[in-house]
Amino acid sequence: MKTLLASTYLRPPARLGARVTGGLPPALTAEAPVQPTTRIDTAELRARREADLHRALARLADAGTAVRVGRYSLVARHQDPTDRLAETQAVIHRRGWTAPITTFDEIGVADPALRPQMARLFAALDADEIHGIIAVSQTDICLLRDMYAHTLAILRARGGFLALARDETSI
Repeated sequence: MKTLLASTYLRPPARLGARVTGGLPPALTAEAPVQPTTRIDTAELRARREADLHRALARLADAGTAVRVGRYSLVARHQDPTDRLAETQAVIHRRGWTAPITTFDEIGVADPALRPQMARLFAALDADEIHGIIAVSQTDICLLRDMYAHTLAILRARGGFLALARDETSI
């Protein structure tokens, strides 16, 4: 039986650093360093979240709609979420909201959009079962500021909000 082997010699590209992908800008190469993104500080994230919250609550009040939220917590593996969810319940009770969905995820996936129960809450938001999500703090959503900001943008795009029982940086 004959076996065909591929050549082990590969030619280098004609010019390093000049790869072009169709009509898109040139691909990132060693000659084009990564541009630093602007860091979003905690105060700005809090301001965005609170603006979304107030905007959504005003819209629901104008429509005469009772606020429905999903209670959410992120816990360590085999940790009981009861204490953290109780904090969210206190806020719900104080504000007169209802919580048709109470759920939690275990730590493992950094991106909130890929967590099963967070995805469930996004789907409930799309189905108009809830208007927003309540968690204890930013740590329940994501410690990474960029990913937290992206999650806030997802909620805003869906007309929802994130309410927190504590400050963004509280554990």
